[in-house]
Amino acid sequence: MGVSKIDGIHEREGFNSKLGFILSCVGSAVGLGNVWMFSWRLGRYGGAAFLIPYFLFVFVLGTTGLMGEFGLGRAKGKGSMAGIKEILKDKKIAGASILSIIPTLGVAGIFLFYNVVVGWVLKYFSMSVANNFRNISVETYLDSFLGSGQTIFWMALAIGITTIILTFGVSKGIEKANNIMMPTLFLVFIILLIRALTLPGASEGIKYLLIPQWSYLLDPITWVMALGQAFFTVSLNGAGMVVYGSYADKNLDIPSSAVNTVFYDALAAILAAFIIIPAAFAFGLDPAAGPTLLFITVPTIFKSMAGGHLFGTIFFASIVFAAISSTINMMEATSEAFMSKTNWNRGKSVIFIGIISFFIAIPLSLNMNLFGVFSDIVTIYIAPLGTLIAAITFFWVYGVEKARKEINHGAKKPVGKWFESLAKYVFVLVSFIVIVLGIAYGGIG
Repeated sequence: MGVSKIDGIHEREGFNSKLGFILSCVGSAVGLGNVWMFSWRLGRYGGAAFLIPYFLFVFVLGTTGLMGEFGLGRAKGKGSMAGIKEILKDKKIAGASILSIIPTLGVAGIFLFYNVVVGWVLKYFSMSVANNFRNISVETYLDSFLGSGQTIFWMALAIGITTIILTFGVSKGIEKANNIMMPTLFLVFIILLIRALTLPGASEGIKYLLIPQWSYLLDPITWVMALGQAFFTVSLNGAGMVVYGSYADKNLDIPSSAVNTVFYDALAAILAAFIIIPAAFAFGLDPAAGPTLLFITVPTIFKSMAGGHLFGTIFFASIVFAAISSTINMMEATSEAFMSKTNWNRGKSVIFIGIISFFIAIPLSLNMNLFGVFSDIVTIYIAPLGTLIAAITFFWVYGVEKARKEINHGAKKPVGKWFESLAKYVFVLVSFIVIVLGIAYGGIG
């Protein structure tokens, strides 16, 4: 697709191929949550039993949400902020300007704290390359590293890498980067999977994952956490996937693209779980260790493993790819909104957003309490509200019949009339419930 004229003035970039679009969407969806959060939740909430509500939610609601966000972006040929504002203003809905900025505000907030964590991943990748883990206590190192001054450098590097990629644009930057990173990530995961499953004692971890503990399905928390995982893992926030949709070809098969995105996102999460949990069992480590799974359990595994230097290096390289492919989408959603508001060119806008993000994120790097409060506000309140606003805007205000028509344009297997009730009532209601549950449980994403 190259570029297209918008309003006869500005040229709008686009993806060159359906594969490039899907890989970019998979890149956005596959992130750190697929690695530490899914593996941890799978271990914590009943093993294979957790997969039942997770698959139900991600394939029914995840695909519905993605189709809506892709469709919204493509229908208006604009990112979230401009597209939502236009739809609301057309129907003379009060507060259009304020409501339209919330999804972008949410994704910009995620970009800020997420880069702090990406910085940690980059640091651990560098330590893997240098084989530093063999000489240190992994647990005490993490405590001394978090909140220290050196985290600022690694956070800056994370933002810098994303900024450089985005200056090249959609087809030469976003698409090209994901065309390299995503196939490489899955190849590395398969190599690591083979290594993990051949470790002595790994069979206990496989049983832990494959034998369902059905009693967990009677506990509401299992369903709540599966819902949170399903919603947040596919990048539903009312902004990120909308902007990718706005770059999609008019004949792109949206239903197929949504299903592919969800499938490969779920596959990445399951592969990560089957790498980490059997390996944790093999070395007598806690498979349900929470966020520290990535920064304590995993380095300890590679420290103990024969060939751990090599496997640790390629593992953290793949996690860098997963993380950067997600920050690309977050920064693009933010930068596109800024470009549409200021009429600045891409290079100038992206560099400006990168510099501003760096300075705002410094306090988050240095103060873990502030990091926790900020990330909670964004993920519990702002981002889920953005999802709800985008869904109501497209399925209610724009009109669910028109929405389905847009989604079906170019589809080999169009979604039927049933989609309208699913999108307008079920998805919108569940989007609201996600906000309520997030507040009640202190976060489910």
